[in-house]
Amino acid sequence: MTDRRLEDVSDRNLALELVRVTEAAAIAASRWIGRGKKNEADGAAVEAMRKAFDTVAIDGTVVIGEGEMDEAPMLYIGEKVGCGGPAMDIAVDPLEGTTITAKGGPNAIATVALAERGNFLHAPDIYMDKIAVGGGLPDGVVTLDAPVRENLKNLALAKGVDISELMVCMLDRERHAEKIAKIREAGARILLLGDGDVAGVIAASLPGGGVDMYLGSGGAPEGVLAAAALRCTGGQMQGRLMFEDDAQIERARGMGITDPSRIYTLNEMAKGDVMFAATGVTTGAMLAGVHRVGQGAVTYSIVMRSKSGTVRYVEGHHNFAKKNLGV
Repeated sequence: MTDRRLEDVSDRNLALELVRVTEAAAIAASRWIGRGKKNEADGAAVEAMRKAFDTVAIDGTVVIGEGEMDEAPMLYIGEKVGCGGPAMDIAVDPLEGTTITAKGGPNAIATVALAERGNFLHAPDIYMDKIAVGGGLPDGVVTLDAPVRENLKNLALAKGVDISELMVCMLDRERHAEKIAKIREAGARILLLGDGDVAGVIAASLPGGGVDMYLGSGGAPEGVLAAAALRCTGGQMQGRLMFEDDAQIERARGMGITDPSRIYTLNEMAKGDVMFAATGVTTGAMLAGVHRVGQGAVTYSIVMRSKSGTVRYVEGHHNFAKKNLGV
């Protein structure tokens, strides 16, 4: 049963099954919005997502997760999920934006991506330097090694606009102070996020996302998740792992990463037939958050598939009396 390929389960609407996984995590996390307890919010999302995966018809292995096996109860790297089916790699972030959720801020999401075995970069849980733009642009219009002003100039030229019209999205972190200064010196605008760089990268590729370029460092697992989304929506992305010491380099070598300075392209981080799903936990630019009403909730999700290029928005109405969603 485990050697069946993805085509064999296409009639099961696997993409919609992934939405049910992210819905469960988002609903469970929503109970903790604004309570100041990020660990509890994350734990609730993890457990709900793990339980929801039990009904998904795949033989899944988590390759992008929240830690190693000894850090359970997180969905750890190497954990097996699914109830049997084609061999798939899974990238998960049950709650991207734990601090956001704890504080009741915008843009927290539950997210998951899926590809056939071996098609995701097996990235360690360290920082990654990232740059991303949307589709319909010349290849290599922006690169990690180019100066900020040069990237902005080339992007503005490709889009037929002035640099002053460009919006750059990045995490609001002290480590980005120099980049922020250079972006503003060049005349572009900046959208600073408290957390949630997956949503920030996706916004650069969606019509009406209001973002022209994503720039800066964030988690490597989130980088692979963002790359999976961009494989579906179209766009360009580069990522380079940022190692702090030799121990991290050796750990990465054990995961198959032989060149610590390598710049990975979008198709090297996520290739093949990729599916991506996300559900809003708190309301943000991309998705509305969970709206809890009495003994139920309304969720808002996005689901994409690279093979078809289809992007669907799903509004779900849930009755807690009829199913257990970790409420």
